[in-house]
Amino acid sequence: MKNIKNSIGLVIILSIFVGCSDVVDFDPHDEYEVTEYDYLQTESDYITMAVSCYTPTQWLNAAIVLGDVASDNSVSGGENASDVVRLQQIDDYSILTNNSLFEDLWKSAYEGVNRTNYLIDYKDYNLAGDVIDFEGKEALYGEVHFLRAFYYFNLVKIFGDVVLFTDYKLGLTDFGTLQRSPKEDVYAQMEIDLLQAIDVLPTAQSQQGRITKYAAQALLGKIYLYQEKFDEAVPVLQNVVDGPFSLVSSMDDIFLPEGENGPESVYEVQYSNGQPYYNWDGQTRGQGNYAVQQCGVRGFNGTAAMPYNSGWSTNLPTQDLALAYEDGDQRKEATTFDVEAYAANNPSLNVSYQVAPYKNTGLYNKKYLPRKGQTSGQVELNYDNNQRTIRYSEVLLMAAEANLRAASANQSLAQTYLDMVRDRAFGDQDHRVTATVQSIWDERRLELGMEGDRFFDLVRTGQVDSVLGGLGYNPATNGLFPIPQREIEISGLSQNDGY
Repeated sequence: MKNIKNSIGLVIILSIFVGCSDVVDFDPHDEYEVTEYDYLQTESDYITMAVSCYTPTQWLNAAIVLGDVASDNSVSGGENASDVVRLQQIDDYSILTNNSLFEDLWKSAYEGVNRTNYLIDYKDYNLAGDVIDFEGKEALYGEVHFLRAFYYFNLVKIFGDVVLFTDYKLGLTDFGTLQRSPKEDVYAQMEIDLLQAIDVLPTAQSQQGRITKYAAQALLGKIYLYQEKFDEAVPVLQNVVDGPFSLVSSMDDIFLPEGENGPESVYEVQYSNGQPYYNWDGQTRGQGNYAVQQCGVRGFNGTAAMPYNSGWSTNLPTQDLALAYEDGDQRKEATTFDVEAYAANNPSLNVSYQVAPYKNTGLYNKKYLPRKGQTSGQVELNYDNNQRTIRYSEVLLMAAEANLRAASANQSLAQTYLDMVRDRAFGDQDHRVTATVQSIWDERRLELGMEGDRFFDLVRTGQVDSVLGGLGYNPATNGLFPIPQREIEISGLSQNDGY
């Protein structure tokens, strides 16, 4: 198999987005050389199809931006009040049901579900009834089961109750026949998928970016936390804590190109620009990490020695986030980029930039700040930065929380794991704090700032009303976002409260 980082964005299959309504009668053999009726004949077919199941993970990077802009971590920014309206609505808590960001996330996640369902449906035999066996097939399906759980997890934490289907790929005749399932049922299916994945996945893969047993255990542990199943979370997270991972001494290094898939990486969404493709009508569709360009400094220029590219000045960290860091915490500089201070401290670079015109905070997302050499082709759409989706430090904090909130709380283990994270942050043991549930929640904000978890953490921990109420957050929404209006009209789905 080719390097999965360079393969994910290049695989195309025939599949149907939820919400499509155009119907054309044709014999699939008439127009296409290869269709699903001819597919899954060889080991290579199965592997290629499995890679295609990874592809929609690249399209979900707006969920990362959502998790911070909807919280107290960042603001929408942009050129003016009408720039990137879909982010402005989220920042202002005035979200319309036709907001394109949510339609895109819905379609992307269900495209992933469709692809995984198709492959799972034909695991034992293909459409012709032939059995195709090969070494590593079970482990390959472990990756597919993880991916289906990953797509449903994104759907549930954004929308709550969602359409659940697992035994087939949706066709046009299914539209309007399916309704939303309780999120508890969807979580139950995620658990089934991840337990199946854990049973067959290896602890290490020959290719960077492919899912391992540890990644499946970490995601399962996170899903347990979201359901407050702390007793179940403790042992599964402990397996990852005891795995081959370690904390990188410099937080900055994690987000550099050489930091990708490093010792702290449990799971990363892989991006590449080896064969750059771009389409301004589909900015998120596997052409690179679109979220990187969004957070860059507008008009950022300097001498050839300056390492950064310019961007669009959206998703700007707040001063409230910056002030949450104590003096000496290296995570502040690794998370919030003060462009004015950078220009003043580097006079030889002749730095120039345009102050963010709208909702300027003076800060930018350092973790994914656009850098030279990380893009090609259409510059804005082809950044190859991997999305650091689950890091070892987060696993430590999840394990600390689970141990404190389990029926038989283990204060000692919780303290050990919290200490590990803070010791790395400060480079010493002088900044330790007592491990409490609140101190661990606070630490998650500092450690995972601008990585897309903040809003969802506030919702799951019951803090969203108190923390965001003064910013205009509407508690009637229950921490959920609107079901896309197109799905309401075409599929007859119910809408979430508050919209």
